[in-house]
Amino acid sequence: MKKQKFYAYLIGKEKGITDNWPECQSIVSGRHGAKYKSFESQDEAERWLDAGADYSIKHLAAEKGVYFDAGTGGGNGTEINVTDENGKSLLKNIFPAKKLNAKGHFPLKEKTNNFGELSACKFALEISIKEGNKKIFGDSKLILDYWSKGFIKKNLPQETIDLANEVKKLRYEYEKNGGQLIHISGGSNPADLGFHKG
Repeated sequence: MKKQKFYAYLIGKEKGITDNWPECQSIVSGRHGAKYKSFESQDEAERWLDAGADYSIKHLAAEKGVYFDAGTGGGNGTEINVTDENGKSLLKNIFPAKKLNAKGHFPLKEKTNNFGELSACKFALEISIKEGNKKIFGDSKLILDYWSKGFIKKNLPQETIDLANEVKKLRYEYEKNGGQLIHISGGSNPADLGFHKG
């Protein structure tokens, strides 16, 4: 089933939200200065419009906590990111600056995006346990609902299985002390690497 999307648009003082691309396209097509963007929730679309439909605003009013993401679209293999609610990198708390790339992301050579998401989840857990943070947010349902709980196919590389088991133990410790892992949309994730469009 295709995910519901919402399309916010601003043309001068005219603004609105539609629930389908053809309608938004007909409104903005050929209109000078039209701004438009897709979102996974109407609330996100409204917040973007309320903030002036500014494309430079990547994330709006994220909840306090630790956020994680991974991506492969930068052209340099898989990269991971762990941030606070304002998008400020927390990886410098784990790695020396020389191990991070220019954007503050940690590169993982020759690894899959899912391995990257699992690694980022591990670092988010380690940071949160150390700092006493009670909420971790990520946009990978595979990692949050399965791999971080130890539910992983046995035909995957041993390194991935071992990492999943390590993350499972960290998650158990974190949740035992009142921590929560929460799924959010990619568009709401301050740690989002910005490699996907839409």
